[in-house]
Amino acid sequence: MLDIQTKTFNQLKTKELYDLLQLRSEVFVVEQDCVYQDIDGKDQKALHILGYKEDKLVAYTRIFQQGDYFEEASIGRVVVKENQRQFGYGYNIMNASIEAIEKYFKTLEIRISAQTYLKKFYNNLGFKEVGEEYLEDGIPHINMLKS
Repeated sequence: MLDIQTKTFNQLKTKELYDLLQLRSEVFVVEQDCVYQDIDGKDQKALHILGYKEDKLVAYTRIFQQGDYFEEASIGRVVVKENQRQFGYGYNIMNASIEAIEKYFKTLEIRISAQTYLKKFYNNLGFKEVGEEYLEDGIPHINMLKS
């Protein structure tokens, strides 16, 4: 089971920020071979959901309240360390993110921009596809909504 923590940008310690940026880079830039601007100026507005296993960051998301990213609340930068994916931590971190949105932002309506190949994963969490598939940073994505 993951030790999950929720922090604002200002609550993040330097090492926590370093670790989450390293994990995002490891997966989204290196593993997925995608050159894009991960440090996008939005982390300051987000709540950061950090999933630790034995004091090592292995799962992460960032969540936004309504209007800060999409019209609805949203979850982004969903990531699980490659060698930890077989343990269901994606579901753990997503469920914690959904609960945090309900707790802090008082809404059940959540929009995500999902990598298309993960549609079934997000369907299992209650998200439904809306609109057409599109390319984001060269990777097929689809908007999905949970309400």
